[in-house]
Amino acid sequence: MILDYKLTYPSGTATAMLINSFHNNTGAELAGNQVKCLGKYLSLSLFWSCFKWFFSGIGDACGFDHFPTLGLTLFKNTFYFDFSPTFIGCGMICPHLVNCSVLLGAIISWGFLWPSISQHAGDWYPADLEANDFKGLYGYKVFIAIAIILGDGLYNLIKIIIVTVKEICNKSSKQQHLPVFTDILDKSKTSELMREKKKRDDIFLKDRIPLEFAVSGYVGLAAISTAIIPLIFPPLKWYFVLCTYLVAPGLAFCNSYGAGLTDMSMPSTYGKTGLFIVASIVGNNGGVIAGLAACGIMMSIVSTAADLMQDFKTGYLTLSSAKSMFVTQLLGTAMGCIIAPLTFWLFWTAFDIGDPDGLYKAPYAVIYREMAILGIEGFTKLPKHCLALCCGFFIASLIVNLIREITPPKISKLIPLPMAMAGPFYIGAYFTIDMFIGTVIMFVWERMNKKDADDYSGAVASGLICGDGIWTIPSAVLSILRINPPICMYFGPS
Repeated sequence: MILDYKLTYPSGTATAMLINSFHNNTGAELAGNQVKCLGKYLSLSLFWSCFKWFFSGIGDACGFDHFPTLGLTLFKNTFYFDFSPTFIGCGMICPHLVNCSVLLGAIISWGFLWPSISQHAGDWYPADLEANDFKGLYGYKVFIAIAIILGDGLYNLIKIIIVTVKEICNKSSKQQHLPVFTDILDKSKTSELMREKKKRDDIFLKDRIPLEFAVSGYVGLAAISTAIIPLIFPPLKWYFVLCTYLVAPGLAFCNSYGAGLTDMSMPSTYGKTGLFIVASIVGNNGGVIAGLAACGIMMSIVSTAADLMQDFKTGYLTLSSAKSMFVTQLLGTAMGCIIAPLTFWLFWTAFDIGDPDGLYKAPYAVIYREMAILGIEGFTKLPKHCLALCCGFFIASLIVNLIREITPPKISKLIPLPMAMAGPFYIGAYFTIDMFIGTVIMFVWERMNKKDADDYSGAVASGLICGDGIWTIPSAVLSILRINPPICMYFGPS
């Protein structure tokens, strides 16, 4: 994914840029300017995030994050600019095709599909359901997004397996590279940029993790989980745990691929699929517990894969050892096994978790439980035509990828990416506006001064992302101390 598909992994790239800006030996003057640029935009992003907090009020309907910049009608369909430095930075890092694909997915789903389906409320699904009820419009949003993601991810999974097997059989590459990247290197040996890439490749592949170690480690963890998890959650039988571990690698590939394109990791999307299936099979005799436990296993595997790929991208760009990155990930996971339960215990004892009128409502706890209950009742309880639409979008995702494969490069580079289009179907359209603004900034900047854009765009984008991320720490502290924003900025019709 990093070498052959050249996926950006925006968060990993931003982290690498932050690190490299302090350890850049290619030019002291440029490095100094990049650090200044990074610090400037990091400070601006941090200040802006702090400023926004004062107007965010209590609840989820206040502040600049809910600013109806395109009008109240489009705001109801999540089309608005929410002034997020993170997504603007992601838009500057991601390729133009990814940003345009994300926006196109938002237009198709929130501009046409969901408004059309909502007109059939009362016929296709009950009209008086809550917004997060899977028996209503929310069910279409979740399962159609899953269908698109699975179609695109499985296509690329099958493609990379076929190409890799063919490459191994032909023995045309000692490093088992896909031919695309090797050809580029052979034709561009004199390029300084290609020499730097080759250096990164050599260091990254020098300490790569042996396949035998990876397989044996995964098999060992699967065996331990298969034996222990049923003892903790008796309704989840050992064969469900085993099946989860067999299916998870393919889904982890899909999620890692999508995260590399759009910086959006969606482990919850895949976890919901496992939850629904297991709960429907187990039925009334513990189906809710079994489904939730299977969901947790699936989410842990799929999420860890995407996070590890982000770290590998950071290691690749910072000339770090892949083994070192993997070992630090193991150490972090071991620490998390201790810190996470303690943090949960702290919140559970200090606050009223799950109170609908309290500070920590835990809304997703209700959503996941409702989905497990829906799974027990079976697929027949899904909205009318939901499965048919899912099949249609799954096939459409495969067809679009196939068209991209067989058309000339001049045409294929204009065809949208289904994986990138799937995110807005479920999340909403608001972040696509931010990312599109980021890509417009990069487009104009490249036309005005391409050298400056190449030198400083990564620093600007990293500053925007990191500044907004740093603010989450004081924001969390203020939340724990129960210090609420003093102002609720809200917009309504006159």
